[in-house]
Amino acid sequence: MLRNISKNFMKKSLKERFLLVIGILFFMSYFVLGLMIIFLKKLPISLNANARWAFGILLIVYSFIRFVRLMKSNQEE
Repeated sequence: MLRNISKNFMKKSLKERFLLVIGILFFMSYFVLGLMIIFLKKLPISLNANARWAFGILLIVYSFIRFVRLMKSNQEE
């Protein structure tokens, strides 16, 4: 499986590889931001506990949706 991913990655043009890396970077940033909102108490955002959990989970779900769409577009090309 890793060999297939590696081969597909190397077949792509420089622009496609760059966009893939940027997409993965944004997935990670949304995921980490969601975790930070859930678990860090001292944020500049004043939210109660339920709102923090809801907003954090929403960001994590959004990051996974972006990741699935990125992987689907990556496989189609």
